[in-house]
Amino acid sequence: MGFPDERDTSTESTPRRSRRARDTAEPGGTRNPFEPVAASSSRRAKDKDKAPAPTPTPTEPAAEPVRRSTTWSPYDEGKRSRGPLWFTLGGLAVLGVFVGGLVVMFRSDDSQQAQTEAARRTSAPLPSAPPGKYSYASERKTDPDPLTVKELFATKKVTVAGRSYTMTTISKIKKCADGAVGGKIQKALKSGKCTQIIRATFRDKAGKVMGTVGVANLTSTKAATKVRSVGSKTDYVKPLAGKDSLTKNLGSGSGGTQIWMYGHYAVMIWFQNKDGSKPDKKGQKKLFQAVDDITKATVFKALDARTLTGHSGA
Repeated sequence: MGFPDERDTSTESTPRRSRRARDTAEPGGTRNPFEPVAASSSRRAKDKDKAPAPTPTPTEPAAEPVRRSTTWSPYDEGKRSRGPLWFTLGGLAVLGVFVGGLVVMFRSDDSQQAQTEAARRTSAPLPSAPPGKYSYASERKTDPDPLTVKELFATKKVTVAGRSYTMTTISKIKKCADGAVGGKIQKALKSGKCTQIIRATFRDKAGKVMGTVGVANLTSTKAATKVRSVGSKTDYVKPLAGKDSLTKNLGSGSGGTQIWMYGHYAVMIWFQNKDGSKPDKKGQKKLFQAVDDITKATVFKALDARTLTGHSGA
C-alpha cells in the first residue's frame, strides 16, 4: 500500500454529532495518538461486516474517524521528515568519499608496486666480491691495476710505538729477475708471469738496523705460493743499496731473508745489522721488530685495501 501524496484539504464540514455521540466514539476524552482507533459499539462493527463502507468523494467526506499511522514515513510533511532524510543523504555522501578514497589508495599502491617491479626488472644485480681470504687480490684479473710507489711507500718516515724508520732509496723494475737473487726464485718469478717488483730500503733512527722490502706482482695466488716455497738462504730479494753512509753497505755480510704470499703478490725482505754481523738473540728480536713495523705500515696496509676493492688506493 502506497503513501498518499498529499492530505485531504477539503473545506466542507462533516455532519455534526451530539455530545453523547462524541463521548461514545472517544471514551475517556482525549485519545492516545499512537493507539489505533476502535469502533464505538459492537453493533457498528456488525453493520460494517454486513456492508462495505461507502467510498468517500470530494463532495461527500467520510464520517469515519481518521486513522493515524504508528509507523513513520519519510514522505510525511513537517520538520520530522527532513532530519532523517538529510542524515541519510549525508551518510551516502560520506560513503561515496570513503569509497573514492579507497579507489585512489589502491590505485596509488598499484602504481607504486608497478614501479618497484619495473625497477627490479631493469636494475642489474650488484657484482659480488670474489670468495677467499684475499678476495679481489687473489688473482690479477680481479686486481688488474699495477702497483705504484706512492701506494706501497707513501711516506719516507715510518713511526710505530715510538720506533722510527727512514726510507733511503726506492726502485721499480719490470724485469723481475733483476730484483731477486738465486736461480730457483728467478725461475718461479718468470713462470708466475711477474710484471713488476717494487723495492724500498729503510734504516732505523739509531743506525743499527737496515733492510730492503720488495713486492712482486704475479698472475695468481698459486704463482705467489710457488715463489714463497723456493725462498731460502740462496734465493731471496736482492738488497737495494742506498747512497747514504749506512745503507750503501746493504747486502754485504750476514742477513736474514723471508718471503710471504699475499694473494697474487709475493712480499720479500732482506734485513741485517749495520756491520753485516750475524745477530744474536737480542739482535734477531730487534731485526724482527723492524720488519714487522715497516711492512705493516707500508706494503701490507696497501695490499689490504686491494683485497676490498681490486684497485690501487693511491
